[in-house]
Amino acid sequence: MTMWVKANAGLKVPMEGKPNDYITEDVAIEVPDSAYYLRRLADGDVVLADAPVAPKASTSKGSE
Repeated sequence: MTMWVKANAGLKVPMEGKPNDYITEDVAIEVPDSAYYLRRLADGDVVLADAPVAPKASTSKGSE
């Protein structure tokens, strides 16, 4: 399973297995619900976020 998270305000949280890549408060990312991320969630380093919504494609037809 996965979950969507953002860093709590003012924090940069290292990604599991990628210590030079960070989760920020700007963009929600999808991560596995591993012990690492569940611990970060319990500690308040990250917060659950909504999955980004893709913009709907326009179905209107133009004049030809």
